[in-house]
Amino acid sequence: MKSLINALLFTIATFCFMPANAQQSSVNQFVNLNWGKAPNVAPIGGKANIKLTGSLLYLDEIETNKFLKITGNLPQTGSYTLYHGKDDWFAIFNFTDAGYVKDDEKIDADALLSALKKGNEAGQEQRKQQGLNPIYLEGWYMPPRYDSETKRLEWATKLKDHQNNPMVNFTTRILGRSGYMSATLVSDPQSLDRDIKSFKMALKDFDYVNGERYSEWRDGDKIAAYGLGALVVGGAAAAVASKGGFKFLGVIALAALAGLAAFFKKIFGRKQ
Repeated sequence: MKSLINALLFTIATFCFMPANAQQSSVNQFVNLNWGKAPNVAPIGGKANIKLTGSLLYLDEIETNKFLKITGNLPQTGSYTLYHGKDDWFAIFNFTDAGYVKDDEKIDADALLSALKKGNEAGQEQRKQQGLNPIYLEGWYMPPRYDSETKRLEWATKLKDHQNNPMVNFTTRILGRSGYMSATLVSDPQSLDRDIKSFKMALKDFDYVNGERYSEWRDGDKIAAYGLGALVVGGAAAAVASKGGFKFLGVIALAALAGLAAFFKKIFGRKQ
């Protein structure tokens, strides 16, 4: 974790323009978070567990919100953090109680990208109102693909900030009986391919608790109002319309998520 602490201090000093005492205070808060360490089993929202091995570290919901506050982000209900101390990547986990998502839908990557770009454009005004710089969606780094054996839907988007710095969001949706787990990987684009492999190795030790696995669905359980495609463009924030298009019910959170990725990218990408 020492490399990340040094990088965090450098980031705060370079980008946040805090006085020296405020910078050190933020680093101290970061260090003093209650990090769960291996070997251990970390709970995620009462729906799933992940085994901590090697250099994996974990923050529960309370500690994750402290971390988000330290890094200048809004708190997120039900969010958990996994950090790889050796490879320097983060993953933010959050469960959505949407019901059983049927996985028989054909994915149209072009239509999804078009929908994401519309959501990104709409999100710019929201970011402006919050005093945040714009984040621009450029395209797929990896188009959506679904693994019917692991019940994972994954994709990656290429983005850039207002200074044309590149970034990538790699997102996984893990289907369960009563909803789905979102796991968003945040890393330096230069090491993304390596970090994706490392992240997927960590996910091998992820599992839903008894009664919450996708295979345990029973007649009478809640069925989600949307399929796989809507998970990419925001789940409940979007509804599948006729002719394969998407009609937005609200502002998709892509821009805000990219803003979080941008912050972490600065930490990982500008080490001393």
